Amino acid sequence: MDPFIELLKIIIPSIVVFLTAFYLIKNFLDNESKKRLVNLKIASKELTTPIRLQAYERVVLFLERISPSGLVLRLSRPTLSSRQLHAELISTIRSEFEHNLSQQIYMSNAAWEMVRNAKEEIVKLVNLAAIKIPESAPASELAQLLIESSSRIKSLPTSLAIDYIKKEIANTF
Repeated sequence: MDPFIELLKIIIPSIVVFLTAFYLIKNFLDNESKKRLVNLKIASKELTTPIRLQAYERVVLFLERISPSGLVLRLSRPTLSSRQLHAELISTIRSEFEHNLSQQIYMSNAAWEMVRNAKEEIVKLVNLAAIKIPESAPASELAQLLIESSSRIKSLPTSLAIDYIKKEIANTF
């Protein structure tokens, strides 16, 4: 038994040293892995934050550009008929929206839904105003009716969407 006890005296401390070293090394490697992940997340945020802010800026610019008063001022010309202005207004809204479609990647679903709804509501507003004016009437009549209609609305859909985006930016960044 004496050699067996001698063998145990060697093996047991070796096992304890091995397990201690294994535990310490595993802990160290796990901590290093966590540090690397944190650093990657920080680097990713540093890269994506400016892009996300730029996307929000572009969407706010889109919403400002499709507001009825902005549209009318930009697109109305005395040579157009109300039908031509109507077509140009709808075309511009859709074109602007399609141009900014990719920005939804950087926004929350709720914010993008507000943007989409604002666009749809502005299209409805333009269409409703166009229905009330004869097609052959001058563009100025449609422009005037559109501005009057939008001024009667307490909060334009574009303003509501911009407010929502501002709140989201304040909460996120």
